[in-house]
Amino acid sequence: MFAKEVNVYSARHYDTDIALYDTFTKRTGITVNLIEGGSDALIERIVNEGEFTPADILITVDAGRLWRAQQRGVFQPVESEILESRVPAHLRETNGHWFGLSKRARVIVYRKDAALPIRVTRYEDLSNEALRGLICMRSSSNIYNLSLMASLLDAHASDVAKMWASGVVENFARDPQGNDTSNVTAVSNGVCGLTIANTYYLGRFLASDSESDRELANSLAVVFPNQDDRGTHVNISGAGITKHAPNRDHAIQFLEYLTDDYAQRLFAEGNNEYPVVGHASGTVAELGEFKEDEIRAQLLGENQAAAVRVYDLAGWR
Repeated sequence: MFAKEVNVYSARHYDTDIALYDTFTKRTGITVNLIEGGSDALIERIVNEGEFTPADILITVDAGRLWRAQQRGVFQPVESEILESRVPAHLRETNGHWFGLSKRARVIVYRKDAALPIRVTRYEDLSNEALRGLICMRSSSNIYNLSLMASLLDAHASDVAKMWASGVVENFARDPQGNDTSNVTAVSNGVCGLTIANTYYLGRFLASDSESDRELANSLAVVFPNQDDRGTHVNISGAGITKHAPNRDHAIQFLEYLTDDYAQRLFAEGNNEYPVVGHASGTVAELGEFKEDEIRAQLLGENQAAAVRVYDLAGWR
């Protein structure tokens, strides 16, 4: 008799995920075997293992990475009424190769006590010359910035997107560097006037045991951009069933489980994200409700190459 198990390769590393897996085993009798690692390393591992991979499911962050994995032949399409009914269409791949499981928004952040020279309500405002010398950013090669540009290329012609990126480069307070945490900290410390960051970084500060972290978060104002038009850019953590999954049926059952109300709450709260089903809970809910851009998540991958070209032409390194 074969063991009832599912093998999960995950780029997520949260205690709440272990609680999720334990509950799944208690409900179904299916053991969850977990392999953790970086997103790119896990994708490469599955590709190298080929048809002999033990991996049933890959869980990773950012639609751009999910798309990259799909292009490498990592996933197989899945038909599931549960997944199709619970995961919004724009947050899953058209043919069922992967499904979003949690969301994060990319927001504009500035100090509450340091007035900006203009009112900033849209991503497009960041290219305004009134913000010269005020913006801190990550490298253009960062997957979050690639996905943001991919969404802008869906909203605008490439020449307009290039003009925007060039304007932002002109407004840099320093060369692109660091991550969202260091750039948010730089804003709080007055090194620069504003930045763009994923909401879960702000959630981490708000939920921190450190009083200084909480004070930092409370010193910042958060703008959900483009509320009067297409909505704020949203990205996902998500998963798909591997092409050579040895426990395919158990893997589909596990993926469906991750969309139920209990699992959605724990999966999202584990990284201070928003669920794809239901409403926000935990500290990230303190940031308020917002309208999201409902661009199909797969376009964030499909537009990646064009995004790289735009950033290169704009001199954003």
